[in-house]
Amino acid sequence: MTARQAHVPLLDLQAQYAPIRDEVLAAITRVCDSQRFIMGPEITSLEHELAALIGVKHAVAVSSGTDAILLALMALGIGPGDEVVTTTYSFFATAGCIARVGATPVLVDIDPVTYNIDTSAVEAAITPRTRAIMPVHLYGLSADMDPILRAAEKAGVAIVEDAAQAIGSVYHGKPAGGMGQFGCFSFFPSKNLGAFGDAGLVTTNDASLAKRAELLRMHGMEPKYYHQLVGGNFRMDALQAAVLRVKAPHLAAWTEARRLNAKRYATLFREAGLLDRLVLPVEPPGLHHIYNQFVIRVPHRDDLKAFLDDRGIGNEIYYPVPFHLQQCFADLGYVRGTFPHAERAASQTIAIPIYSEISIEQQQAVVSAIAEFIGALSDKTAVGTAG
Repeated sequence: MTARQAHVPLLDLQAQYAPIRDEVLAAITRVCDSQRFIMGPEITSLEHELAALIGVKHAVAVSSGTDAILLALMALGIGPGDEVVTTTYSFFATAGCIARVGATPVLVDIDPVTYNIDTSAVEAAITPRTRAIMPVHLYGLSADMDPILRAAEKAGVAIVEDAAQAIGSVYHGKPAGGMGQFGCFSFFPSKNLGAFGDAGLVTTNDASLAKRAELLRMHGMEPKYYHQLVGGNFRMDALQAAVLRVKAPHLAAWTEARRLNAKRYATLFREAGLLDRLVLPVEPPGLHHIYNQFVIRVPHRDDLKAFLDDRGIGNEIYYPVPFHLQQCFADLGYVRGTFPHAERAASQTIAIPIYSEISIEQQQAVVSAIAEFIGALSDKTAVGTAG
């Protein structure tokens, strides 16, 4: 398969679905036959199973990864007048949920190697109004949590982990989503563990916080029609829970396949003589990367994207505009140049296919296409790690 002949999707959900189709349909039928679509045994069983899988004491199934973050902030009582320190480089829900509860996102730059939050900037960003720190475990790699944990303890603030892309990621033996007061996961269909629509999860090791999250998930209602708090409708559908219960036992194997694919990319790029022309993802010692995305840094990124599009090679840019440059956050007062590492990453990075079922031939086609593009560049300057 040559690069010009290849069609390699960024993600092939059909390839994942085919081997488990009968199990999934049986699970959906089970829910349909029960006619219990809201809460019930599917939700309870999923919560127990995912708590054990992730390595936390409590899990609360919710309607999406965005609602998981929103619910965690609400459960901590964060609102108007409060600040939450977070990265400027992530999916919009990270900062968007902070704004939705009326708090102010206080943004910091990223580490140029991992793309995760710059821990050296976190403590300096904490003020008397800070109520929480929200690190993001971006692309499936845990943020450097020890400095964040120390800063949070020193300031007496909570940690809400945005682990939407990081189920199964590990930081020195500790699970992503299990180190702060709350962890927040997404089961959007493209995730390593994806539902058949929107779904999410809140995790915690604190029983009282778990109870509060459960209460807020159902309009703050207990017992029925008696409302202790103003919550929301953040319930996961039982049909999604049933699908996730089928898929969860396969997660470890799917993740290992992604990790093997990542190693193969490293070999293929090295054999193509491209390691001085692009930057591959890193896995620092003691960390376990799950490669929800495989993001490379390249020269002339936008031209490469057009080149790959033309050859049928799936790709995606995560994320072209950091939060501090988004129109909706203009009132925060940040300007271009405030966070240079995030701005460079936004202009130089691109994700290539890494899904579990991708074949060796497809990976070879991806690398061949990138090699063809880079070989044609007149600019021979290597891209440094920090741009």
